[in-house]
Amino acid sequence: MAELIPFSQALRERTRGVHQESEGAVFMQDLMTGKGSRDDYVSLLSQHYFIYEALEAAAAEMASDPVATLFISPKLTRLPAIEADLAYLLGDGWRERIAPLPSTRRYTARIREVGTTWPGGFIAHHYTRYLGDLSGGQIIRTLLQRQYGFETNGVGFYLFADIAKPKLFKDTYRSQLDAVEWTEEERERVIDEVGLAFRFNTELFDDLAVAKTAA
Repeated sequence: MAELIPFSQALRERTRGVHQESEGAVFMQDLMTGKGSRDDYVSLLSQHYFIYEALEAAAAEMASDPVATLFISPKLTRLPAIEADLAYLLGDGWRERIAPLPSTRRYTARIREVGTTWPGGFIAHHYTRYLGDLSGGQIIRTLLQRQYGFETNGVGFYLFADIAKPKLFKDTYRSQLDAVEWTEEERERVIDEVGLAFRFNTELFDDLAVAKTAA
């Protein structure tokens, strides 16, 4: 009988393809290699505002759920940092200068749909965003600082001041995923939802590339 692998490992392996597709999107590759611009980063961050607004509103609603609450932590909250970054990058009237792209509207609608009614769906989107921020997001921050001269202002979104050891935090998070007593069917649903979240991210990068070309 084959040894069962931990759920967090299965989740990572089963979504690796869509994850890599998202990471390899032309918009992000250009941004990371200096072919993009500061304005491209501002456009990306502006869409993050709407995504995290939806996700963190869902977290507030799910805080009393016995499973979802295990993953919710104020240490992860990103919206205040995004607001401060946008104020720094765009000025005091930043809120009137940003609007969600079509892919962002679809993404946030999905977060609101499953993130407030289905613990597994909430956790799927929570996992995709925050563990990504604590992993590849830290590489992105370093590259942005190097490419566009940021210090901390403007990239506060990527700075987790209350998480001293991101690897330990991520390991604990994955252990919690492994410990949730989901049925095999429920685990499959969660894996599928994580895959969907990555596809939403890819669609967002594609939308950003189109908007940049049209500008």
